[in-house]
Amino acid sequence: MRIAVETPLQDEVRVLVALLNETMIPLTPREFQFQLTVEQMDDPSITLFVARDETGRAIGMGGLKDHGGSLGEVKRMFTLPEVRGQRVGAALLERIEALAAEKRIARIVLETGEAPGFEAAYRLYERAGFVQCGAVLDYPDSGHSRFYEKKLVS
Repeated sequence: MRIAVETPLQDEVRVLVALLNETMIPLTPREFQFQLTVEQMDDPSITLFVARDETGRAIGMGGLKDHGGSLGEVKRMFTLPEVRGQRVGAALLERIEALAAEKRIARIVLETGEAPGFEAAYRLYERAGFVQCGAVLDYPDSGHSRFYEKKLVS
């Protein structure tokens, strides 16, 4: 597996985003979903990592949004269902954390769904040392989201 910074404005990332949305949309009321399009992900504050298998096929993605003030946010984490359990998500998260540390980001936060179907995401974040916290950034505390944070050692 290879993980590299890539542009979100490519067909393979569009496919990953579509699959992620297809997976998430049925799990949470639409008004409590905060999905970024690939065009929104193509922002200087967001760095997107893409994981590729040995054939070069995109198998996962995850981004870091730098909010300034030493705050970062994990965005659009997703791995193809057929590679789950192979540590692709963990490897993406490690790269996101490493970039955050390079940028001197002291705290990483994220928002994910609060419903059956998100258990794998919870396990991924908790194994990586993220802990649940209250609502972050401008996300509403609706009961449909679960929030995590991780403080990085400088």
